[in-house]
Amino acid sequence: MDTLIAVDTLKNQLANPDLILFDCRFSLQDVTAGERAYHEGHLPGAHYANLNQDLSAPVVAGKTGRHPLPAPAEFAAWLRRAGVANTSMVVAYDDASGAFAARLWWMLRWLGHDAVAVLDGGWAAWQSENRPVESGIPTISPAQFVPHPRPELVVNADKALQYTASGGALLIDARSADRFRGENETLDPVGGHIPGATNYFYGQNLTDGRFRSREELAQRFQALMGQRPTNEIVHYCGSGVTACHNLLAMEHAGLGLARLYPGSWSDWSSDPSRPRA
Repeated sequence: MDTLIAVDTLKNQLANPDLILFDCRFSLQDVTAGERAYHEGHLPGAHYANLNQDLSAPVVAGKTGRHPLPAPAEFAAWLRRAGVANTSMVVAYDDASGAFAARLWWMLRWLGHDAVAVLDGGWAAWQSENRPVESGIPTISPAQFVPHPRPELVVNADKALQYTASGGALLIDARSADRFRGENETLDPVGGHIPGATNYFYGQNLTDGRFRSREELAQRFQALMGQRPTNEIVHYCGSGVTACHNLLAMEHAGLGLARLYPGSWSDWSSDPSRPRA
């Protein structure tokens, strides 16, 4: 398994008993839209992964961002119920060029499961090539999944604050440039960004809805990183979702797996004592 999987390659793997597919379609504006779309039609055998219910823990006002990470044990339990085993090949897709599927990809990597990829081009690419779809809900057989968490991949607000003061890491903000500047903020009560952060909108990873080449992505991120090693790169966004798209792009480019600030701006801005730019 690679970071990305092409439509043709996935089509040839559909009969593989170790393959587990997850439909991650979601809309922040209409939180039931993704699941409705799933029931209308999805890739054969795919299960639905809800960003709010399955890929996030409950929000605690003033203490978490909008999509806090679940505890590793809780997420592992959900994976077992969803039929994921340590031997599974997991593929995630959405209809947003990987913006939500990348979250599941990163969470599996966070638990030490490397056999996971995102369908390049997602639902649109699958449909454009007239690949098979179905509307039924597949039977799920619970599996044995033992997590191997990688806590070093996660940065909390206190650590991010240390970095803003010391310059000990490069923070990359995956939101659009206007939200980074504090303009047109419609999701969080306060606009702006973490002081010292660099803006790289996750949409720049794409061309025509698919990821750019490894070489082009490597060139783009190396220009941001300079001489810094990958473990000194911390990605964030509004709530720890689209930042995973940049993490996926860096990994696909061969630069390794950087770190994530899961709470991101929605967590950072909830504390008025933290500096803002």
